[in-house]
Amino acid sequence: MSPWMLLGVMAAAGLATYLIRLSFIAVEGKVRLPAWFRTALQFVPAAMLSALIAPDLLMRDGQLAIGLDNARLIAGVVAIAIAARTRSIGWTIAGGMATLLVLETLI
Repeated sequence: MSPWMLLGVMAAAGLATYLIRLSFIAVEGKVRLPAWFRTALQFVPAAMLSALIAPDLLMRDGQLAIGLDNARLIAGVVAIAIAARTRSIGWTIAGGMATLLVLETLI
């Protein structure tokens, strides 16, 4: 693929992404979205965050790593427990990172 074709593909992908996002902003207040659609949109942030985090927690060297030797998975479970108990982002991050640091040192 030539550099110009690659640049064109990247520009087209960027424009498509921009137009998709702009479409929601442009119709804000002008179009009434169905209740089921608005409800579904509430789950998008959690789904995106899960999609970003899950591979780091569950995979090691391209293989599924579910076990007590997976420090990231254990730290993730600890972070989930802290989040459920405290509802604090700061404590969740601090607790998860501290757990990961200790486990990485030990394992």
